[in-house]
Amino acid sequence: MKDTDNNLSEIEIQNQKIIDNKELNLYEALIPVIILMMMLAYNIFFANGELLGEYSNQFILLMGGGVASIVGFLNKVSLKTMIEEIWENLKSVFVPVMILFLVGALAGTWLVSGIIPAMVYYGLQVLSPAIFLPASVVIAGIISVATGSSWTTSATVGIALVGIGTALGIPTGMIAGAVISGAYFGDKMSPLSDTTNLAPAMAGTDLFTHIRYMTLTTIPSITITIIVFSIISLNIDTTGTADISGLLHTIKNTFNTTPYLFIVPGVVIALILFKTKPLIALGVGVLLAAVFAFIFQSEVLSNLSTSNFRAIVNAMFVDTEIVTDNVKLNELFSAGGMKGMLWTIFLICCAMVFGGTMDAIGALAKITKELLKLATSIFGLFASTVISCIGLNAIASDQYLAIVIPGKMFKKAFEDRGLAPENLSRTLEDSGTVTSALIPWNTCGAYQSGVLGVPVADYAIYAVFNWLSPIMTLIFAAFKIKIKQLATKKLKVKG
Repeated sequence: MKDTDNNLSEIEIQNQKIIDNKELNLYEALIPVIILMMMLAYNIFFANGELLGEYSNQFILLMGGGVASIVGFLNKVSLKTMIEEIWENLKSVFVPVMILFLVGALAGTWLVSGIIPAMVYYGLQVLSPAIFLPASVVIAGIISVATGSSWTTSATVGIALVGIGTALGIPTGMIAGAVISGAYFGDKMSPLSDTTNLAPAMAGTDLFTHIRYMTLTTIPSITITIIVFSIISLNIDTTGTADISGLLHTIKNTFNTTPYLFIVPGVVIALILFKTKPLIALGVGVLLAAVFAFIFQSEVLSNLSTSNFRAIVNAMFVDTEIVTDNVKLNELFSAGGMKGMLWTIFLICCAMVFGGTMDAIGALAKITKELLKLATSIFGLFASTVISCIGLNAIASDQYLAIVIPGKMFKKAFEDRGLAPENLSRTLEDSGTVTSALIPWNTCGAYQSGVLGVPVADYAIYAVFNWLSPIMTLIFAAFKIKIKQLATKKLKVKG
């Protein structure tokens, strides 16, 4: 989920028109996708992500959009239509982009105010290496269920958990994978989540029927996830007690680590729980952190700049680095502010250009329709839906479209097979919602990577819940476990 009360209301999403282009064939629809994937693969595996410089992926997405536009021109799609769809896509990510800017400011102000160091300081004393990863799954899951937002979870406790785990010597990919697994579990199961409301609306069932039906696949998936992280925790090498004592001593000498600092994240989470808009909640978190920095960390601020006010402004907008006598903490106690979010924001915008062009030329509808033709059995129907959702997360780069388009396309097919609508709504969530964080150029993947400071390639394999969920759905479909049928009407017999 991008966030509760996001830029797109559910009504707008449901009423979104899916463009069908009869002039376009499947092979033409796949040309931009194939070229995009080839360029991205070459950039990642052979050019170390630097094929076209620092912003290689962004340029590649724009080139993919250019290829899609050429295919569109050859199939009678006007430039005006493509520009309109691109504009609609860009408008849809305006609030997420603003959230990203605020998250950058939040990370900077929470650093200089001592909030993140305090979380690390107390977390090191409570969360031992032996339980850290499974505990991270549970903590992130609880916060996400309460707030209905994987994005808010990552921006608050997620950042803190990455800091604590890094200090313990646990690889950041593992930590981010645990956080994201818990965050998306909560996102799926929370009635406050917009995707949890959207999926049943698209399939034609009600919210709580959808949530109850999701537990059948979600509980086994999260249980396996916790077991996997428990096994990993017991078999990883982490820093010793002496090293942790040294870290605690350094943090204590550098910052004023008072428990009062936890008021700020507490207020932010409370605001989200009371359904305050994310922009307001995060904005309050930034301003409160700035005030707390003046109150509790005057020495830290004076070491950063000529004036305390300027140090706060720098923390919000540009790079901030607090130097200690510990190299590990020096890496941890640095933040990029709003400037540090620009790479992620550019990636999202470029992905929206590609996705908008693909939608405008009718390629998304064509690819999904062809997948629907492959659904010759009940398992084939479920598999086609899963592939469609994952594919659209990669092609359209947007979690909402990965739910809306398959939801509209496959709804009648599920009805024709006598399957209850909650089968479709559960499949949309199990494959559309959770896999979005595994695609680097998807809005969710770009966000999680940017906020947690961990590349998608590093955490993807450890985001166990996210890749296990669609597999679990397919297992249930293959063995016909709890596949609910539509209620048949009883005929009245005369006699």
